Amino acid sequence: MNVAHIRQAVEHLKQGRTVVIPTETVYGLGADASNPEAVRRIFAIKGRPPGHPLIVHIEKIDCLESWAKTIPPVAVRLAERFWPGPLTLVLPRRREVLPEVTGGQETVALRVPSHPVITALLRAFGGGIAAPSANRFGRLSPTSARDVYEEFKDAAGMILEGGPCSFGLESTILGFQDGHPVLLRPGALSTGTLEEFLGVRILRSAAGADSPRVPGSSLSHYQPDTPLELLPGEDLVRRSLSLSAQGRKVGILYRRAEEERFHGDGLTPVPMPREAEAYGQALYAVLHFFDRAGVDRILVEFPPQTGEWEAVNDRLGRAALRQAGQETPDPSDRVNQRP
Repeated sequence: MNVAHIRQAVEHLKQGRTVVIPTETVYGLGADASNPEAVRRIFAIKGRPPGHPLIVHIEKIDCLESWAKTIPPVAVRLAERFWPGPLTLVLPRRREVLPEVTGGQETVALRVPSHPVITALLRAFGGGIAAPSANRFGRLSPTSARDVYEEFKDAAGMILEGGPCSFGLESTILGFQDGHPVLLRPGALSTGTLEEFLGVRILRSAAGADSPRVPGSSLSHYQPDTPLELLPGEDLVRRSLSLSAQGRKVGILYRRAEEERFHGDGLTPVPMPREAEAYGQALYAVLHFFDRAGVDRILVEFPPQTGEWEAVNDRLGRAALRQAGQETPDPSDRVNQRP
């Protein structure tokens, strides 16, 4: 870690500029969370629609009361156990918290990250840093400085290098309903781990007027540039060979299918880890690799549909949904997909 770079980044933040920051989850596009113009700059760079809240990164648990008006005891327990780390807590905001940060809501999303670079930056800066993922809105999150530079070039501002992200998936987001934890977004910290610690079931958020909006909850999100399809193992092989016969270049993420069966021209199979945490850590990096390789299609073998795979399935399901304006598949070129 370069101390001079940290000092330079602090100056950029104080001047209302953005800084790309490594975290243990993904790289973030950071700005001074108390500067409305700087926060609006994040939205402009990302092309992020207004009204989408941001996560405020704080140095330590002692900073909670500067941002949250009330903190339920269970939130304190969670923060003491899992901070610093990939857990975001959504709490009633103090009046001073900017509406640009909260999306106009009465809650604020807070996290203490564990990556040494952002930890040093927060300590030197002395305030909160609002930082969504450093990518264009709805697209694939970056897990390396290279990913960010290829997305924005110099438009995002100074990039702090911090190596590959150790978790590779966004943080888990919890809210609270009558003092009980509610899952608002699955993430790098599994729900099972949280439930085991608390000794209670975590509620699932039901979309509605009373549900807080949280980052990364759009139906279509986390998308690579390349169209992506989710398939069972046998369909994965058949689909890849069919696309190969059409002269397509195909990237394949498989777990249990046999690699020797992907024998067509233009096929690039990548074996993915069998464990959920390792799979999540590798996922975005492999998808970025295939985007750079210029394949025509990415095929992904369905992961297990168990609790520990919840975050991976959430990201892949959203990535497989095509946004308006993306490639529309030919009716004869369809396969069953599960969101």
